[in-house]
Amino acid sequence: MPGTLYIVATPIGNLSDLSLRAGEVLAEVDAVVAEDTRRTQKLLAHLGLARRPLLSLPAFDERGRLGEVVSRLASGEELALCTDAGTPAISDPGQKLVAAAWEAGARVVPVPGPCAALTALMASGLSCDRFLFLGFLPRQGTKRRESLALLARLGTTAVLYEAGNRLASTLRDLVIALGDRQAVVARELTKLHEEIVRGPLGALATRFSEGARGEVTLVVEGGPRATDDEEDEESLEEELLRRLTGGERPSDIAREVARHRGLKRSDVYLALERLRKGGAGGLPR
Repeated sequence: MPGTLYIVATPIGNLSDLSLRAGEVLAEVDAVVAEDTRRTQKLLAHLGLARRPLLSLPAFDERGRLGEVVSRLASGEELALCTDAGTPAISDPGQKLVAAAWEAGARVVPVPGPCAALTALMASGLSCDRFLFLGFLPRQGTKRRESLALLARLGTTAVLYEAGNRLASTLRDLVIALGDRQAVVARELTKLHEEIVRGPLGALATRFSEGARGEVTLVVEGGPRATDDEEDEESLEEELLRRLTGGERPSDIAREVARHRGLKRSDVYLALERLRKGGAGGLPR
């Protein structure tokens, strides 16, 4: 009988944020699957679990190293997946392993805990009833420009990750694309030098014109919401925006959205093309 894969969220800074349940799981599983075994070894040592067996699953070779992990799950072992910090699979390795675990018939158990995106969002004071997590924007070129153009049309709060050394350029690009929306820069969350700053994008771009140290989470106010008469149209547009910014292929999006919403695939594809080109044409209802 296949075993169990526990998806364990670990601290993003303050080690006291590790839940009691997460500690118990890490102590009881047969092995811990780690993004970086050196980082996870330090956490285990802090918990008095330095002798826990470790399996490596780095971001650059997640697919290539799935075989051993899935084989052990198939043999009935209980494994815990940890990334360097925060919740696995959220802009971190893990999604491919979780999918493979399901396919192998293993039991998948989430052990929730710290997540930089939600930590920054709950401290932002911006609308949280609907939000879109975008992870890291493409670094440059056409894909970055398209992502920013799509973000400008989004009617919900957006959460992004960024490295401190690229913060200044990203804030400048956001000002150009979105105007002076309210936003929050959350840096080094839960760590000794935690900094959370809220203000217009222009002011934040000035404040962080030299960049910043550490990992950064950005929370950006959404644009104007659709009116009641436009709600259905806006809901569809947001789905298309989400899928495009997530890197899905337009042909795949058109096929799935058309099937789920009872629309013509050709109409959805044309709407996608308009969004990618920054057009303001309406979407099919």
